[in-house]
Amino acid sequence: MLDSLPLLVCLGAGLIGGVFLAFSTFVMKALAQLPPEQGVAAMQRINVVVLNPLFMGLFVGTAVLAGVCIFAGFWPWGATRSLLLFAAGIAYLLGSFGVTAAFNVPRNERLARLDAESRGAAAYWPVYVREWLLWNHVRTLASLAAAACAGLALTV
Repeated sequence: MLDSLPLLVCLGAGLIGGVFLAFSTFVMKALAQLPPEQGVAAMQRINVVVLNPLFMGLFVGTAVLAGVCIFAGFWPWGATRSLLLFAAGIAYLLGSFGVTAAFNVPRNERLARLDAESRGAAAYWPVYVREWLLWNHVRTLASLAAAACAGLALTV
């Protein structure tokens, strides 16, 4: 299992980072260009549809493997591979999974409670897009850093 751990984390974090990158580079920009009620409604729908077994299995499964990486990073402590596994685990668990839970999900939940056609939704939409994107950039970079560290651990 530990021999395949870096490969699995590299693939998982890379795939998740790619999804986040898509949102950072074009999905949110396209939604932000729509009238607020359409952008809000589309994002509300995305936030429901994303909760599917394939995406959630990959997202949460990679978090579990990232946790294993953190512990694997202590044996033997100081070895390059161990440090890379530790860094991969921390980057994904805190920077991707943690940021999602602490910053993106609360914004999604607030958006979900709004009527897409309401003035409140129209007022919140630009704030949501700006704040959600900021944290999405963070989790994108963290996921890709985790993938890079896990990939490098395969080479040492």
